[in-house]
Amino acid sequence: MASHESNNGTNENKEKAHAASAVPRSIPGDQRKVALITGITGQDGSYLTEFLLGKGYEVHGLIRRSSNFNTSRLDHLYVDPHNAAKARMKLHYADLSDASSLRRWVDALLPDEVYNLAAQSHVAVSFEIPDYTADVVATGALRLLEAVRCSPKPARYYQAGSSEMFGSTPPPQSETSPFHPRSPYAAAKVAAHWYTVNYREAYGVFACNGILFNHESPRRGENFVTRKITRAVGRIRLGLQTKVFLGNLSAARDWGFAGDYVEAMWMMLQQEEAGDYVVATEESHTVEEFLQAAFGYVGLDWKEHVVIDPRYFRPAEVDSLKGDSSKARKALGWKPKVGFPELVKMMVDHDVEIAKREKVLADAGYIDAHQQP
Repeated sequence: MASHESNNGTNENKEKAHAASAVPRSIPGDQRKVALITGITGQDGSYLTEFLLGKGYEVHGLIRRSSNFNTSRLDHLYVDPHNAAKARMKLHYADLSDASSLRRWVDALLPDEVYNLAAQSHVAVSFEIPDYTADVVATGALRLLEAVRCSPKPARYYQAGSSEMFGSTPPPQSETSPFHPRSPYAAAKVAAHWYTVNYREAYGVFACNGILFNHESPRRGENFVTRKITRAVGRIRLGLQTKVFLGNLSAARDWGFAGDYVEAMWMMLQQEEAGDYVVATEESHTVEEFLQAAFGYVGLDWKEHVVIDPRYFRPAEVDSLKGDSSKARKALGWKPKVGFPELVKMMVDHDVEIAKREKVLADAGYIDAHQQP
């Protein structure tokens, strides 16, 4: 495992990846709340970090060692850790597959709240690497729960669940709906869910499951269908691409904005009693409807650009997901702020701007604009 000493090089990304203080507070005697986030470099982790910093927290994130830096979603939040008065976000090396690293950081940082967002989160990929998916998503959650249980300071724990756990259970799906997972990823998330419930009931850990339905944003990974579509829209609009290859267009999902959903995560840990909550918009749209909204927004006909490729069909499909979030709305006072049309427009606007920058580079000969058909 890589050490956590600060890197004295000039590459700012290197400094971010290596900079980590072993003291639990930036300033001795500082009484602000401390949050520990796994998966901090992901879509949800970056939005949650923004939200918690806005609440006055000190935020610590656990990241995996990689030869490529993947902290771009956090660049706008980064402050050199040598500036102790301002650096309220710090990154540390750890891995959900390494129990010793998890326990070491929980014991060193003594967080008030722990958010387990890390996962191998791509459903289709979980069929290709099922062992790894199970180890990180399911057993990884167990390792982190055990670290929290054994910590000298009680911490409140949030487990990121997924609507994929419901699988073939008919919609609408709520906290009382049965789980019927249809992928290794979903099955692993079900295991993590019940580990969380067990630690709450057996040990009294304040542990909550957030069963979040699909939540998207301009920060969504480009291999997820919504972002794949909006990236293609931007490139097609600018003449950098002509086709996008997709799978099942009839799959229906309850899509919301990730920035709204991280607030619900925090709200769960502010309650008097721990519990499990579905977080959803309570609206469902098919992939085809997403295509219509995204392409139509820039005046294109999606049917002229979409090609169905059998490789993108899952071995076991999940046909329809639509959440019943009445418990979260009543108990937490949470409700989504961004609707489906606004979400699509937000993502397309962002990806059109990216495509404009790509076109400048392509026109200047710096990149090959036609690597995709």
